[in-house]
Amino acid sequence: MQPLSVLDFLAEHPRSVLVEVTEARGSTPRDAGAFMLVSPTAVSGTIGGGQLEYMAIDNARALLRDNGLPEMDIPLGPEIGQCCGGRTRLTFAAMTPALADNLRHRLEGERQTLPHITMFGAGHVGRALVQALSPLPFKLIVVETRAEELRSLPAGTDSRLTALPEAEVERMPAGSAALILTHDHALDFLIARAALARSDLGYVGMIGSATKRATFAHWLKREGEDDSLISSLTLPIGGNVVRDKRPEVIAALVAAELLTVYATRQAMRSERPVSHP
Repeated sequence: MQPLSVLDFLAEHPRSVLVEVTEARGSTPRDAGAFMLVSPTAVSGTIGGGQLEYMAIDNARALLRDNGLPEMDIPLGPEIGQCCGGRTRLTFAAMTPALADNLRHRLEGERQTLPHITMFGAGHVGRALVQALSPLPFKLIVVETRAEELRSLPAGTDSRLTALPEAEVERMPAGSAALILTHDHALDFLIARAALARSDLGYVGMIGSATKRATFAHWLKREGEDDSLISSLTLPIGGNVVRDKRPEVIAALVAAELLTVYATRQAMRSERPVSHP
């Protein structure tokens, strides 16, 4: 069973407390901004687990009984049975309609900044990738030519049915990723050519092998394209270290690959010097 989303949790548990990390000093399990929701009978999200989280849940439920603290400053050391060594400040706020609206707006704002992943193909590996990527900080769109494959995806999956999936490449936001794993190699090549022709995508990956990569390189040359485009293509997706062709394993490897790509891009942006006029 999939865990409830924050909004589903609020609908089912309107009497709850928002617990948020407002300050994290030193080594801590979660950074400032992490939050969880606590009701008398359930919890959604996490602020790091362990004794820290048990203490937070106990205090949140005490707050619902009108005797909890609005703030806690917790040292993550031997005194609470944890060895992180840092310190975490938590705030507690009983849920109100206004707070629920603020939380919804906050989540929507965060969602708008997520990296976009456009996945072409919803076969066995595609379905496994939907399961692997859906809980992660990505905005996923699935493009297919086969309606029956889209019907097999989990409810709520953002999808597009089209006879010309390669045309969807133009709609991808700058910085987004193209995952190419259709049922047809020729279609894969058309989509990849369109994606590689853009210089502003963050990642272009295709399922396959070294043989497929060589075939695609020859195809580009035959089509009169610059075969150096292939240098920007990740093929095979998921790397070569783990040689396991089960869809779920491939999906896990690709998810890790995408997380690494976008974490690296974010780190590079953070380190970039600010220019002053």
